[in-house]
Amino acid sequence: MAGLKYAGMDDTDSEDELPPGWEERSTKDGWVYYANHDEMKTQWEHPKTGKKKRCAGDLPYGWEQETDEKGQIIYVDHINKRTTYFDPRQAFTVEDVMVKPKRYDGNTAALEILQGRDLSDRVVVITGGNSGIGFETARSFALHGAHVVLACRNLSRASKAVNLIHQEWHKARVEAMMCDLASLRSVREFADSFKAKKLPLHILVCNAAVCTQPWSLTEDGLESTFQSCHLGHFLLVQCLQDVLCRSAPARVVVVSSESHRFTDLLDSCGKLDLALLSPPKTAYWSMQAYNRAKLCNILFSNELHRRLSPHGVTSNSVHPGNMMYTSIHRNWWLMTFLFMLVRPFTKSMISALPYPSQHTLTDLICIADTVMKTNFNLLNSFKKEFVLLLLVDP
Repeated sequence: MAGLKYAGMDDTDSEDELPPGWEERSTKDGWVYYANHDEMKTQWEHPKTGKKKRCAGDLPYGWEQETDEKGQIIYVDHINKRTTYFDPRQAFTVEDVMVKPKRYDGNTAALEILQGRDLSDRVVVITGGNSGIGFETARSFALHGAHVVLACRNLSRASKAVNLIHQEWHKARVEAMMCDLASLRSVREFADSFKAKKLPLHILVCNAAVCTQPWSLTEDGLESTFQSCHLGHFLLVQCLQDVLCRSAPARVVVVSSESHRFTDLLDSCGKLDLALLSPPKTAYWSMQAYNRAKLCNILFSNELHRRLSPHGVTSNSVHPGNMMYTSIHRNWWLMTFLFMLVRPFTKSMISALPYPSQHTLTDLICIADTVMKTNFNLLNSFKKEFVLLLLVDP
């Protein structure tokens, strides 16, 4: 079962140990049965628990079910070049009970949702993919075969992130490219370099952000929080729009925040005031600047969906979770202290090997149901109905 690790599925000991002389098998359609070699008989029920089980989901990425010359079912692991009679899904069987199918919620792990998905035909670009939510998103996609591009402003850190993923699976298709959202020139250069690769683009995750940083202007003369969190992504999508449309069905995912509710873009007369987006130093408050940028993210995503959905490109904004412990709070000691206080009560973000399941990433998994065809303002990882269905089916 070591070959399953590359797909994010570590082998685990079964909680239902079989008595001596018994063997667990599965049928071609995934139903589990038990063979008693001492009495030469088979049965559907577990000999100890009496439960019926079945294999959940599709085969892991890289596996294929075939039939040998004797008519027996075999399983071929194309990644590790080996063949076995053991169904790899038997390590993750589920009890067969007549209950309503489980819906994903805010505690669902990204790799749990991706189990069995084959993303080898997908190309994914993730901004800020070298750390935090962006890294876990990139890792999850790469371990399931997708070609992942980390669009980052620090190539050294991005290269380390690429190496971490390669340590887990050396055949992962992941690369780093320079893209500084605080520079419109850098964004255009990234778009040109990506287009030069002649790759399609199926998923664009606008994840990178800054928060609680001191007032400063970018080289373009704009307030840095607004440009890094919103305007840079706006330009990036515009530059890659033609690639997205040619690659349809495709999807844009904009990582926003519930904090967008605590601001507005109106002046005292109730009119839209664009000056609020890039305020002077005297009118700047870092949290307000962040909240306004997140509100712009949602407005942009909604309008983008309206314009591009007829061309097969959908867009959604997502809220990944409240105060998840990432490096986004690093610029202000008070915010770092608050994040530390609430850390035991928020979803985990663990970035050290070996990797456990992560209870994160609404941006990795953007839509609640395959039947959900329309766009929603903001998908929230804490709401039962708006959670975690992968971007694999744009």
